[in-house]
Amino acid sequence: MAPNTTISPLLRPRLAWLVALLPLLLAGALIAGLGEGERDRTSLDSLPAGFDSTQGTELRDALPDEGAATAVVLWTSDEGTLGRDAITDLGRQADQLGAVPAGPDGPVVVAKDGTAAIAIVPVESSSATQNADKVTELRDQLDGDDPDGVTSQVTGPAAVEADLAAVFDGADTNLLLTTAGVVALLLLLTYRSPVLWLIPLTVVGVADRLAAVLATQSLALVDIAWDESTVGILSVLVFGAGTDYALLLISRYRDELRAHESRHVAMSVAVRRTAEAVLSSATTVVLGLLTLLLSVVPTTRGLGLACAIGIVVAAAFVLLVLPAALVLFGRWVFWPRVPHVGEAALVDTDSFWHKVGARVERRPAAFVAGTVVVLAVMAIGVFRIDTGLDQSEQFLVEPEAIAASNRLAESFPAGVSDPAQVLTRADGEKVLAAVEKTDGVESASITQQGDGITQVDAVLSAGSGTDEARSTVEALRTSLESFDDTHVTGTEASALDEGDGAARDRLLILPLILALVLGALFVLLRAVVAPLLLVATVLATYAASMGVAWWVFTGPLGFSALDSGVPLLAFLFLVALGVDYNIFLVTRAREEAAEHGSRGGMLRALTATGGVITSAGILLAAVFAVLGVLPLVVLAQLGTIICIGVLLDTLVVRTVLVPALAFVLGDRFWWPRRVSG
Repeated sequence: MAPNTTISPLLRPRLAWLVALLPLLLAGALIAGLGEGERDRTSLDSLPAGFDSTQGTELRDALPDEGAATAVVLWTSDEGTLGRDAITDLGRQADQLGAVPAGPDGPVVVAKDGTAAIAIVPVESSSATQNADKVTELRDQLDGDDPDGVTSQVTGPAAVEADLAAVFDGADTNLLLTTAGVVALLLLLTYRSPVLWLIPLTVVGVADRLAAVLATQSLALVDIAWDESTVGILSVLVFGAGTDYALLLISRYRDELRAHESRHVAMSVAVRRTAEAVLSSATTVVLGLLTLLLSVVPTTRGLGLACAIGIVVAAAFVLLVLPAALVLFGRWVFWPRVPHVGEAALVDTDSFWHKVGARVERRPAAFVAGTVVVLAVMAIGVFRIDTGLDQSEQFLVEPEAIAASNRLAESFPAGVSDPAQVLTRADGEKVLAAVEKTDGVESASITQQGDGITQVDAVLSAGSGTDEARSTVEALRTSLESFDDTHVTGTEASALDEGDGAARDRLLILPLILALVLGALFVLLRAVVAPLLLVATVLATYAASMGVAWWVFTGPLGFSALDSGVPLLAFLFLVALGVDYNIFLVTRAREEAAEHGSRGGMLRALTATGGVITSAGILLAAVFAVLGVLPLVVLAQLGTIICIGVLLDTLVVRTVLVPALAFVLGDRFWWPRRVSG
């Protein structure tokens, strides 16, 4: 018997049931028995390690009442100014809420314009969940107890954190259901079969749940932080990459069924022919994801490790469980388009993708020049990109805390609702004096002391997120340089450091991702020219997608900037996942070139993989677009960029540019390797 018809032991009829069902049963037992890992969140999880604001937060957490966050209650007059009776009622209400004294007139501070008043209420909590509950209780207390003609709202750091937590209430379930629904619909449209789509969807769905359990349990075991978005992004990646691998395998299986009577033999050949591409792709993505372990942000490190585990699980299920699950059913599972022995394989048909490839082959240089120009024009927006979103721009739908903060800024100094915080082990009174003398500081006061630590709250004159506010934070740090163990933290200081941390991560991790991807391609293809060209095309895709996305964000969507972490994550996912499609194409081209030459091999590879890669790309783009289900700007931006980039890579780069480059170079595309027979 020819080597390519040997049946893998795992696919023999008597073992197929065991191979298919045992991993699914074991996965189900792990999912039910272990469940997702748990870890108490800390205030340092999303802050860049070693930066000034992070050190300040550590000192603040060391204060005796470190569990107290600040909420700001804002009362506004519905018409005109607040009357004397209304102000008296507000003072009574503030006392009942436990507001701290704010001046000689008690806990309530009335704005100079008379239209608004505020009170500062400590919110004691030990976790994000408890904080959210406390803020909800505070809002419930205020509801219905306001004087006539007065409206109350709650803002401040505690309220912003609570509203952020509310974004993720039930979010993982909604995201999972939406992702699964999108994948199911696209699989149904791809296969046009009432049954076939259920098999890969079930296998990948179980892989997703198992990946969530293994990833979070692993993170908890090694004490690496993760947040609410980690599992959501993990699910999107597992469904996207897992389904892509499944599409590639099933496409090859369908072709082999036209050459082999036995479905077990057909699947054995299909697995053997697709395993290299899938394993190479998965290895490249995993290596890229693991570079995030070098990030200064703990939750970014957690995201990298979690997603790497997810890719390993997805690839393992597709290569081990899916083949056995498919061979349990007969050819009828492809109904109504059942493959029969003797039918022409897809690679030998005059399909749409063969016609596209033939057209590119006739004028490859022109297609190279044309696509390069198009990508360059699309990338122009890259040179205008700004990073760093203000806190008020973090939400797609404005929550109460942000709306109240914006209204508060109309009647009070801009920094009242969220002052900068100076934490020190030096002489508190001297630090206070230095803070008060700093330009841009409206007022300052000592708010907490204990265990040798003093907290000074500084109200900034400038509005949140402005250049003036950031300049004031830098001026504060300069003014306090002579004091030992003194740090400036708070929203503005943290945003400044997060931007610097993100820039540091990009400078370190982006070149490392490129080096790892290039190295993986060198090993896979055992060539020099092809890997360099493939990486260059992926970089061009990234630049073009970032440029187009920037015009979309600043135009129709009205964003002023990108979140500081988006460029790195978008680069990682686009480069790692974009290389996937090139790997699928060139590994098939190398296989076909042995018999049909370099140009003929590339044409046949495009004919054979064009449909499946296009389907995979559209599916992956749609899955990442699902991140917009969560009303956070950072996830919407990330999903949009990856969606644009994957579509560009699938429909333009892989379809036109890479084949055109191969047609122009011929055998030199594979230099120094010789692939032609």
